[in-house]
Amino acid sequence: MAKSIVGKVGSFIGSIFVPQTPRGKVRQATFFVLVLLVLAGNLSSPAYWNSGADWINGQLSGAKVSGKIRVPHFWNVPYRLGLDLQGGTHLVYVADMKDVAEADRTEAMAGVRDVIERRVNAFGVSEPIVQVNKSGAAWRLIVDLAGVKDITQAIKLIGETPILEFKETGNNAPVRDLTADEKKDMDANNAKMLADAKAALSDAQKAGADFAALADAKAGEGPLKGKGGDIGWVKGDGPYKPIVDAVSKLKAGTVYWEPVKADNGYNVVKLEEKSGLQVQASHILICYKGAASCTNERTKEEALTLVNSLKKTITKASFADVAKKNSDDASNASTGGDLGFFSRSTMVKPFSDAAYGLKDGEISDVVETQFGYHLILKVAEKQTAEYEYHLRDIIFPLKSASDYLPQPDQWKNTQLSGKNLKKASLQFNSTTNEPQVSLEFNDEGKKLFGEITTRNVGKPVGIFLDGKPISTPNVNEAITGGSAVISGNFTIAEAKDLVRRMNAGALPVPITLESQQSVGASLGKDSLDKSLHAGLIGFLIVALFMLMYYRLPGLIAIFALCLYAAMNLSLYKLVPVTLSLSGIAGFILSVGMAVDANVLIFERMKEELKRGRTLGSAIDEGFKRAWNSIRDSNFTTLISCVILFYTSSSLIKGFALNLALGVLVSMFSAITVSRTLLRLVSGWGIFKNTWLYMPGLHGKPKVLGVNEAKGSK
Repeated sequence: MAKSIVGKVGSFIGSIFVPQTPRGKVRQATFFVLVLLVLAGNLSSPAYWNSGADWINGQLSGAKVSGKIRVPHFWNVPYRLGLDLQGGTHLVYVADMKDVAEADRTEAMAGVRDVIERRVNAFGVSEPIVQVNKSGAAWRLIVDLAGVKDITQAIKLIGETPILEFKETGNNAPVRDLTADEKKDMDANNAKMLADAKAALSDAQKAGADFAALADAKAGEGPLKGKGGDIGWVKGDGPYKPIVDAVSKLKAGTVYWEPVKADNGYNVVKLEEKSGLQVQASHILICYKGAASCTNERTKEEALTLVNSLKKTITKASFADVAKKNSDDASNASTGGDLGFFSRSTMVKPFSDAAYGLKDGEISDVVETQFGYHLILKVAEKQTAEYEYHLRDIIFPLKSASDYLPQPDQWKNTQLSGKNLKKASLQFNSTTNEPQVSLEFNDEGKKLFGEITTRNVGKPVGIFLDGKPISTPNVNEAITGGSAVISGNFTIAEAKDLVRRMNAGALPVPITLESQQSVGASLGKDSLDKSLHAGLIGFLIVALFMLMYYRLPGLIAIFALCLYAAMNLSLYKLVPVTLSLSGIAGFILSVGMAVDANVLIFERMKEELKRGRTLGSAIDEGFKRAWNSIRDSNFTTLISCVILFYTSSSLIKGFALNLALGVLVSMFSAITVSRTLLRLVSGWGIFKNTWLYMPGLHGKPKVLGVNEAKGSK
């Protein structure tokens, strides 16, 4: 008996996976329909599977086999709900149209709507509804943001538009002359500064004088406060040129014999040492999240652990290979971390101090800078004719006319702004590996940028964001290619945020917040519950009608509708589709259309059965002859959905998308699923009775003659 049962099961499984007959192929198709039902049902609502899996795993745990066997949970993907179902924020903005011609206002508001939609989409808001409303002479923009409960956050999200401006140097001439009192006060202050500088110089030149302590005592609130006057190593071609020119001939450890007058005031200067030595070195950088220019997500503790482990095993011979595999400095990792020759002022102080303190071929201990942790291999050193100077300085600041007069407008606006921006993107400097923002302009912007750079060759052009300069590069030559680069001390996160904000676009017209409202989630839940309740009632009524009127085919249609519903809900999660009330309406409407396809098929089957066809022939003929009508009606519906989706507002797009998905799935469920199941059951003994397919017709129908069969075609 047991062998007989096993044999039958094996035969059935064999007919599924190795179909040899038409019935075997039907069983195979039925098997895959059932698998699809299980997958779609559990994806759309995995709670039942997961609770069952928990129960089974609990039983297995009690049996002490949980480590060997465990039923996994089904993938649980939440549905995305719109504002009307999950709550959110409702904002109304009024547009300032005073500077926009009447004929251009419709187009201007369309541009505002597009920019706002792009901006909120960039922040991941689910299916924002952005609509233009005109009431009398007033133009308004209505914005609904699903899931954004914090109104302050929503307002910031909508209104945070960066003002990008390109400026050229303005007129730096003073707006007026100094008054007699102002000139007298300025001269008195500067005379006092000179006297104080001479007194400090006298103290500094005394035998055994501590210049660093004296510098701290005289520093006041200046930039060298608490640093002993140490300005580090400098070259003679930078801002310290007047000071370097004065002290370059001094002997190391000597104070210059008089105060040096420079732009920053009178300077009492001590030359600590000078050097023409340059060092060649290689390094390995291990950076961490938060370090300058670091793109790695490791923590500081993880970075320190890694660099210490490398230090334990690294040698001079293996340094290059270890750098290639581990260094986070992309600019030289591929060359084994080679930095070439550099002077002290080229590198940050901790790095320079460590590199210059090594012997040739020696590897440093772990060195920390603002970029992360370093291991440094000194390769060689050489003397050059270009000297650097280690200076200490006591500054006595002077007053000038600018301290009394209003500042002249250093920058003046050009016509080039954010509205001319076509695209912003993130890139990295090939030398320093620092993040930069690349800008590409539209045709008008390309022309303006070319004109600006042409008339400012040799001069700076300022790039301003929200009124603040973020880069003021000098123009070396006219740039007519229509692109620019914003560089600065950006972190990667800051650069990415700037790119996103730039790509959000500038508003064609100003908008002002007129009203704000928070939509509660409880209202959305009530709407969702009512919609689902209505949909369930409609589904049950349709199922009852199909069962009573079409009997067995109606029962199969109900099964196909269940699969249809599960597949639709699964697609809503996978696409994903944002569910709103209008979208649910589209889904319910598509249920009716799925039933409509079954009605056409079953009615055609009844006609074929009345004409005397066999059951199998009537099923095939019913599907075949109903297909043209189903195809044409659904195709015209899909065309309407496409038009609605691409020409309407966000509110209607959800309806169109859900309806289109429903139509496509309904064609599969009505044509493939229903036909497969009908073919399967029609071969079973009890289900061969045509009364189950059409009331009033009992037993097996007669078989058509040859001439009758031809005439029925």
